[in-house]
Amino acid sequence: MVHLVYCDNAGKKGERALDKILAGRKTMAVRRAAGRKIPHSRVFAGEQLYFLEKGSAVITATAFVKSVQNDVKLTDEEITGILCENQSKLNLSERQKERWHKKCMCLVEFENVREITPLAFEHQSNMDDWLIIDKIEDVTTGTSIPFNDEKARLKDIDMV
Repeated sequence: MVHLVYCDNAGKKGERALDKILAGRKTMAVRRAAGRKIPHSRVFAGEQLYFLEKGSAVITATAFVKSVQNDVKLTDEEITGILCENQSKLNLSERQKERWHKKCMCLVEFENVREITPLAFEHQSNMDDWLIIDKIEDVTTGTSIPFNDEKARLKDIDMV
């Protein structure tokens, strides 16, 4: 699978998440929610990530998943500990740490980041901020197909 990751465009002192990623100061993404949300349990080592800035229609970077950590039913102390332990990779502001303080967490460490020739992204109304697709061409202008979240759904076996 291929993953399209939206990056926050608001950071302290004007530094965006994508800037941190490209500079090597951010090597891990976190996705948190009250319950399991994409990409929790649906992203795996070796898969390719593509990045675009929220509000942009241009995909500008790629990387590969190095490791994934999925957690559920975390206590406040566990959340704080995990974020603190991974801060050197996450590079979160205090505001972001508070924002990501939720019971379910997916940490995605990535490597081999590189800028790519910009790809025009064709946004569709049913898309979230992390997409799981077969290939990047499925969401680029001129080659996109109607998006459905079938790839993102948890399999029945995971629901146990």
